[in-house]
Amino acid sequence: MAATGGTKTIVTAFIANFTIAIGKLFGFIITSSSAMLAEAVHSLADTSNQALLLLGKKRSEKLPSAKRQFGFGRERFFWAFVVSLVLFSLGSMYAIYEGIEKIQHPHEIESLGWALAILLFAMCMEAYAFRTAVKESRQYKGNHSWRNFIRRSRIPELPVVLLEDFGALMGLSIAFVCVLIADTTGNAVWDGIGTLSIGILLGLIAAVLAIETKSLLIGESALPEQTSKIEAAITNSHHVVRLIGMRTEYLGPETLLIAAKIEFRDDFSSSGISDAVDAVEEQIRAVEPLAKFIFLEPDTYDEKRI
Repeated sequence: MAATGGTKTIVTAFIANFTIAIGKLFGFIITSSSAMLAEAVHSLADTSNQALLLLGKKRSEKLPSAKRQFGFGRERFFWAFVVSLVLFSLGSMYAIYEGIEKIQHPHEIESLGWALAILLFAMCMEAYAFRTAVKESRQYKGNHSWRNFIRRSRIPELPVVLLEDFGALMGLSIAFVCVLIADTTGNAVWDGIGTLSIGILLGLIAAVLAIETKSLLIGESALPEQTSKIEAAITNSHHVVRLIGMRTEYLGPETLLIAAKIEFRDDFSSSGISDAVDAVEEQIRAVEPLAKFIFLEPDTYDEKRI
C-alpha cells in the first residue's frame, strides 16, 4: 500500500471551495438567508482546511534533524487533526448558533431564484471535488467499505477531504431544500432549521475525523495485511529459525518503523550474523517499500519470556 497521493484531491477541493465561498457570500448578500451564510462560512472553513493540509504535506518533507531523527512525517497527522478539531468544530458551532438565532428571530428570504441558482452551482462544484476525492481514494480503498477505508487509512488527507466534500454536498442539499420550503410555506423558520441541521452535520463529521486523526497522531501499527507480509518475509528466510516478536508503527503516511526480535541459525560467525540481518532487511523492504526504519535484534527464543 503506497502512501503517496492526496495532493490533487486537496488542490481540487481548495479551488472548488474558494470559488463556492465567494458565490455563497454573494448569495447571502442578496438573499439574507442564514442557511446561505452558514454554507459560506462552511466553505471558507473548508478552504482553510485544504490550506492547512497542504502546509502539513510541505512541512513533512523536511529532512530529519538532530531533534527529529525519524523525520517530520507526523506533521501531516498533526495538521489533519487541527483541521478536524478546530476548523470543523468552529464551523459547526457557528452554524448551530446562527441556526438557533434564526429560528428564534426568522428573516424573510429575498431573491429566491438567486439563492437556488447559487446553491445548484455550489453543488456542481462540490460534486466535482467529491468525485476527485473518491477517484483518488479508490486505489487505496481496495475491496474494503468506505467506512473501513476511513478507519484504516494511514493517509490523513484523503479521509479528511472525502468526508469534508461529502458533508458539503449534504449541507448544500439541506440548504436548498430548507430555503425552498421556507419560500413555499412563507415560514422563514425553515431557513434557521436548515442552518441548525448543517451545524449538527458538521459537528458529527468533526467528531469522526478527530477520533481517526488522533489515533494516527498517537501512533498506529501496520495494517494486518502488511504485518502478515512482513512476518512471512522474515520467517521464510533461510537465515531465520523463528520470529520471536515484532512491533510496527507509522511515523508518517510514507514511513513505517519495524522492530523485531529474531532467532537466527546458530552456525554463523559474527560477520555471518551481520550478513543475515542485511538479507532479512532486504526481504522486508521487497514486500513493504514503506519500511524506512528496520531494527532487527538477534535473540534466543525462551518460552519463559513470552
